[in-house]
Amino acid sequence: MRRFEFVEGTSSKFWEPELKGSTFIVTFGRIGTSGQRKEKAFPDEAAARREYEKKVAEKLREGYREVTAGDAAAAPPPP
Repeated sequence: MRRFEFVEGTSSKFWEPELKGSTFIVTFGRIGTSGQRKEKAFPDEAAARREYEKKVAEKLREGYREVTAGDAAAAPPPP
C-alpha cells in the first residue's frame, strides 16, 4: 500500500490510498495513530482508478510526500 505523509509546522499527517476492485479506500490521520478509514464504491474499476490517480495527484500538490509502498513507514532508515 502506498503511504504519503505531510509534516510541516504543527501538521503531522498520513494518507494511504488503496484500490480493491471498484472500491477506493483511504486511511488517513495523524502520524502515530491508526487514523480513519473511508470507502467509496464506483460503478467500475476504471472509475475507481481515475479517482485514485486524481486524489494522489491532489495530495502531491498539497505537499504530501510518498514515503513507502508498504507498511514499513514508521521504521527508521537503516544506519
